[in-house]
Amino acid sequence: MRLTGKTVLVTGAARGLGRATALACAAEGAALALLDVCGDLAGVPYPLGTRGQLEHTATLCRKAGAAVLTAACDVRDLASVESAVALAEDRFGRIDAVVNNAGIAAPSGKAVHDIAEDEWALMIDVDLTGAWRVMRTVARAMSARRSGSIVNVASTAGLVGYRHFAGYVAAKHGLIGLTKAAALDYAPTKVRVNAVCPGSVRDDATAEGRMLAEIARALDVQVGEHEQTFTEAQPMNALIEPEDVAAAVVYLVSDDSRQVTGSVLTVDGGFTAR
Repeated sequence: MRLTGKTVLVTGAARGLGRATALACAAEGAALALLDVCGDLAGVPYPLGTRGQLEHTATLCRKAGAAVLTAACDVRDLASVESAVALAEDRFGRIDAVVNNAGIAAPSGKAVHDIAEDEWALMIDVDLTGAWRVMRTVARAMSARRSGSIVNVASTAGLVGYRHFAGYVAAKHGLIGLTKAAALDYAPTKVRVNAVCPGSVRDDATAEGRMLAEIARALDVQVGEHEQTFTEAQPMNALIEPEDVAAAVVYLVSDDSRQVTGSVLTVDGGFTAR
């Protein structure tokens, strides 16, 4: 029970990797503040987490013994972020760790010159600036307590390029840069900031899984057929499961990683090792 006595805030918690992370933290004894946008975003061509899905995540975590708070939160809106964080602090007294998981995947099939300005702005706003909004909201209190862990969910797209995904690649590269800079900012106050980089995740409720599905559609092949292509490209010959990434997040949240900051932990079956 590595997280007993800790409160963990998870964004994008309604399903996919966010749900897997919440369940993994609950199993380790954490209290949980679970946030999601709880609706669609203009310009995003696929459904996002709903209030019902968020409450289902909460129910599963409560069955595992966790105390849980849920709140709608749009990471594009600083006031929304501040309100959700305040609710969590009022309920639990403090936030010990944050998992910045909220994110969207870009529509596929667009070269840089074909990306509309509003599409680019939305991608950067959610996947990069959204994480910054959450970090700036929690970091002051963590620094004052001289304790805290922030885990940013980046991607292998933050380490290498993917054709026709320039916005997503740029946002995730930026998120890794933000992680490293923030780690240095907060190291003197013992607040740790790390990133986890999932590879090709099977679950289409994750941004990485949606990206895989978008690539399949762009190539006019079945998702299952394209999964096999991705599997064969992985040195460990397997797609990543959300639970694999969640286990890495729990490590970075817990005191097991107390001397780890500014780290980028890949969970990609060796894909970026080549």
